[in-house]
Amino acid sequence: MENVIIIGSGPAGHTAAIYTARANLYPLMYEGMMAGGISAGGQLTTTTDIENFPGFPEGISGAELMNRMREQSIKCGTRIETATVDKIDIREKPFKIFSEKRIVETKSIIIATGATAKRLNIKNEDIFWQKGISACAVCDGGLPIFRQKILAVIGGGDSAIEEATYLTKFAHKVILIVRRDVLRASKAMQKKIQENPKVEILWNSNVLEALGENVLEKLLVVNNKTKEKKTIEVRGLFYAIGHTPNTTFLENQLDLDEAGYIKTKPGTTKTNIEGVFACGDVQDKVYRQAITAAGSGCMAALEVEKYLEEKA
Repeated sequence: MENVIIIGSGPAGHTAAIYTARANLYPLMYEGMMAGGISAGGQLTTTTDIENFPGFPEGISGAELMNRMREQSIKCGTRIETATVDKIDIREKPFKIFSEKRIVETKSIIIATGATAKRLNIKNEDIFWQKGISACAVCDGGLPIFRQKILAVIGGGDSAIEEATYLTKFAHKVILIVRRDVLRASKAMQKKIQENPKVEILWNSNVLEALGENVLEKLLVVNNKTKEKKTIEVRGLFYAIGHTPNTTFLENQLDLDEAGYIKTKPGTTKTNIEGVFACGDVQDKVYRQAITAAGSGCMAALEVEKYLEEKA
């Protein structure tokens, strides 16, 4: 019988592991085997340079940061199993965790499976992913490769406008590519973006192909109404079309919101099931940053420790 099982191996999961291990709870972590198409360590492993994580003034690659977190988790006493959790049973205690290798019982669970950025699968997307194409303007927009360049954002909702506005702090110009002839964003956000002199809006447009040598240099765009195709020069393309929380394995045993994110009690990581906690991007659709995920991982660990003490 395990004290606590942590599902997920991003910043939230590893922070929870470090704290629970130091509390002598001997956590077991399932780090995933290409779960959601992402390697162990989560979305951060697909990010090349990180300049906004405290403690690294020269920056650090996402893969290196996650490797360091993993090493620290192990050093503190975390046991890590490289397997994907297929399903869980939390209808009664002890909880059961099912993977392809075995079934494990546990007193508590921390879910830190994150959320996967939606992609458009345009031609050459994989080639230029993190070489000009990104799904997080706040994470990557300030990197040197994007400064004073022409950048593009795909989307027409509030998130797209927020990201486009954010990028104007660094970019020479931002092109907002909208597939319709209207924005879905709120009226206030629409006014904000249309009055920004550094933003150009391409209406009724879809991106067909990413072009370039070693990094993104151009986009092939088609007008949905006229069918006219044209090439525009950009050095960065940012998707702002949402994320998909990795919660399908829960099989609706926890309360989720309309987008599939785990609901937690305000100010905590507690779910509607006593003894089950959620942290990181799987329950956060607002901030979605490595540092906020890590912070909520700490919260989950402290709450698990208190829960187990009360149940002892």
